[in-house]
Amino acid sequence: MEKKELKKLLLRTTKIAVGSSAAIYAAEFLHLDYATSAGSIALLTLVTTKWETLKLSVFRVITFLASAALAWLAFAHLSSEWVAYGVFIFVMVLVSEILGLKATISVNAVIGTHFLATHDFSIAFVKNEFLLVLIGISIAIVLNLFHDNHNQKKDIIRNMRWTEQQLQTILGEMASYLLNQEMGRNVWEDICNLEEQLHGFIKNAYEYQNNTFQSHPGYYIDYFEMRMKQCNMLHNLHYEMRKIRTMPGQAEIIAQYILYLVDYVIEVNVPTPQLERLHQIFKEMEQQPLPVTREEFEGRAMLYHILMDLEEFLIFKKRFVNELDQRQMERYWKKDHPNSI
Repeated sequence: MEKKELKKLLLRTTKIAVGSSAAIYAAEFLHLDYATSAGSIALLTLVTTKWETLKLSVFRVITFLASAALAWLAFAHLSSEWVAYGVFIFVMVLVSEILGLKATISVNAVIGTHFLATHDFSIAFVKNEFLLVLIGISIAIVLNLFHDNHNQKKDIIRNMRWTEQQLQTILGEMASYLLNQEMGRNVWEDICNLEEQLHGFIKNAYEYQNNTFQSHPGYYIDYFEMRMKQCNMLHNLHYEMRKIRTMPGQAEIIAQYILYLVDYVIEVNVPTPQLERLHQIFKEMEQQPLPVTREEFEGRAMLYHILMDLEEFLIFKKRFVNELDQRQMERYWKKDHPNSI
């Protein structure tokens, strides 16, 4: 396990342990029945992110009232306890699934067992159960305020730079192949490795967004998803290149363009100049003499597909930029980097 993953795990488990113990202590201090359940409620709430904790806490309070009413209907009117609990669970789970509140089922099931064991539906006992829920979620909310967001953001930015470096390396190797030079790396493995890493980067970006109260409109998520699309496009590029039997003379033009492109695969700015230059290459190739042999025709067709893949590669970035609003531009693109895609 990596050091940063271990650190994240230790922080999460520490919060769960402290939060569960603190919830039990608070419930015992208030002389509540079933005080240990407050610890379980805190644990079940702490395993989520900051925003999820807030939403889940609100849903727990709302569904508690409905579960208490459902428990009274089932347990006070059915003589068989196991049948009554079965009806209670059936209705609660069904409604929770329909309303998209599956995460509230576990806590409401625990509260239901308390009503089943006591058959006490007095205001005092309902208040006891509500306080158990309130203590558990309150402590979870407080503890989930503590996240190592600063270092997590630094990791995200570091991953962005690494992703760009990998894209540059892969494109450089592809240019070498078009120039009939020996590739120094296994490009297929590099693409697959980048794709695998991007899945993790996207997951981390979601986690970071959900653990901060700042205004985060998903910039980092959108960025890595855009790079994932570009990575998938590199799969197509590599596949098209490997199918060329005899490299046409025009391959050198495309290789030089790719080498030109490499320096612009960075975060900031619009790839308009690169698209314009690519479209110029399209026009120049249309003016080239028609191929004579079948091999020349097939090779030229492959090169045309490669150009279209490169165009799509740039369009993914252009769409990403076009979807940025003014706030995102000011927040993430403060520095002026005119040479980037």
